[in-house]
Amino acid sequence: MSYEVLDSDVLVIGAGGAGARAAIEAARNNVQVAVVTKELFGKAHTIMAEGGYNAALANVDPEDNWMWHFYDTITGGGWINNQQLVEFLVKEAPDRIYDLEEFGSLLDRTSNGKIAQRAFGKQTYKRTCYSGDRTGHELMATLVEECRRLDIEIYDEVFSTRLMLDEGRIAGVTAIDIKTGVFKVFRAKAVVLAAGGAGRIYEITTNAQADTGDGYAMAFHAGAELVDMEMVQFHPTGMVYPESCKGVLVTEAVRGEGGILYNIHRERFMKRYAPEKMELAGRDEVARAIAREVLEGRGTARGGVYLDVSHLPAKQIEEKLPSMLEQFEKVGVDIRKKPMEVAPTGHHMMGGLKINQKAESNIPGLFGAGEVTGGIHGGNRLGGNALADTQVFGKRAGENAALRAKNVSQPRIDRDFVESEAERVYEIFDRDDGVSTREIMRDLKQLMWNKVGIFRSGAELGEALSTLTKWRLQFLPRVHLKSRSWRYNREWIEALELENMIITAEIVTKAALSRQESRGAHFRVDFPKPDNENWFVNIVVKKQGDDASLRKEPAVTTYIKFPGVLFKEVKWQ
Repeated sequence: MSYEVLDSDVLVIGAGGAGARAAIEAARNNVQVAVVTKELFGKAHTIMAEGGYNAALANVDPEDNWMWHFYDTITGGGWINNQQLVEFLVKEAPDRIYDLEEFGSLLDRTSNGKIAQRAFGKQTYKRTCYSGDRTGHELMATLVEECRRLDIEIYDEVFSTRLMLDEGRIAGVTAIDIKTGVFKVFRAKAVVLAAGGAGRIYEITTNAQADTGDGYAMAFHAGAELVDMEMVQFHPTGMVYPESCKGVLVTEAVRGEGGILYNIHRERFMKRYAPEKMELAGRDEVARAIAREVLEGRGTARGGVYLDVSHLPAKQIEEKLPSMLEQFEKVGVDIRKKPMEVAPTGHHMMGGLKINQKAESNIPGLFGAGEVTGGIHGGNRLGGNALADTQVFGKRAGENAALRAKNVSQPRIDRDFVESEAERVYEIFDRDDGVSTREIMRDLKQLMWNKVGIFRSGAELGEALSTLTKWRLQFLPRVHLKSRSWRYNREWIEALELENMIITAEIVTKAALSRQESRGAHFRVDFPKPDNENWFVNIVVKKQGDDASLRKEPAVTTYIKFPGVLFKEVKWQ
């Protein structure tokens, strides 16, 4: 078969906050950069991030510093974060937000002209920088313009299918041009994987339609190691109604500005679960608290609780929460006068590609940044750390990928692999009948929500794993398309995404079944407490044959050993 080969020094897969920042940094290091994204450029999930970006600037709370940010991140993550990666996150986050300002970002300011910072969950000080409640939108607009200014090659509406290798090192990626259906090969000396998360494996989620776990599946198939895949964050507050808005994010900024949670008895129930932090406890704690209130009959008829800001000055709501005001006005609720109805929603993958300090994986030349990577957030991510993660590790990945590209030759293309991959993605058109992609996708999302959700048990995880394995082996080979057109065939792309979703869901479930304790966002009703003797570890997943093998690795502790000494006793370097 014939196919087009497009060469670059550094190839970035994904054009969200992490991918765009990686591309910018690689270009600034004077190498040829190409970006492949399955969405329109500038429309990545990062644009939906609302609340803010964590950086210890001490603009509002002068006592804040990187050490407190480090401590909050580690304790918030259930102590299993890779502390070396967290050190880079908290030390470099301030410089990266100044980069954004230099690129043109407009952030809210204090009365004396400094970057404004608000309170976010489980954090000692106010360190979340923001642009109203549209921070991700502002960040992405800035990064897109900087990519254009640097004349970076952008290939949007291109769906990456498999990572290519050349004798164990990265060689690029195979892909389909969604606009034409034509198969392409992108060859590169270094690849940055920044393909985002997998929230769409859940029935209720804040995530964009494109977040189908493509990056995890591609990395897994290529032999890359994944870490902490059992750790899935459920944001405490998503919309409950109407049905078309179910799961849509209600930003943590609402609680950061003083929002109060209460049940149908008008009881401020967080007093029962986290009396010190209340609504600003960790996301895992607040999500479980809300779910418990609903399960025990103290929720609303629609299965939610109330989140109220009507006690705040109308001007504060209008200036600090403009998106939330508009979002709820569209469904007939004026949040200046009435409470919002909210419930937990699938939000963020803490696990992903296992990277080192250079943001490189175990595959030489394959780097990672953003939500597709694991290790930084441990068992539970602090709100505001994700945007910081995209910029800190986006820069690191781009810089180190460029350095590698300058020192290696262009890899060889394995034509047998390419032709086999092309056959795999087009073979689906040869099937005369079979099963419906969307029916399996619907069942997958319901299965994950019901059995691999906020509360988990060994029995339900085992049932889910068995079902997922059956779907992968029996249903995927029989997926059938109604439309036979190659051009903009959404059904075709969904069939390929479905495979990625099932593989990602299977890995998440297998890791969750393995971890026999409760830690961070992973809560086992049959093992309801942390087990620091046996499970102060990270679970690493790697492909073995057609299945996933799991191993336990001791958590990386640089500064604080677990069980931890008091923060004041830590000898900071």
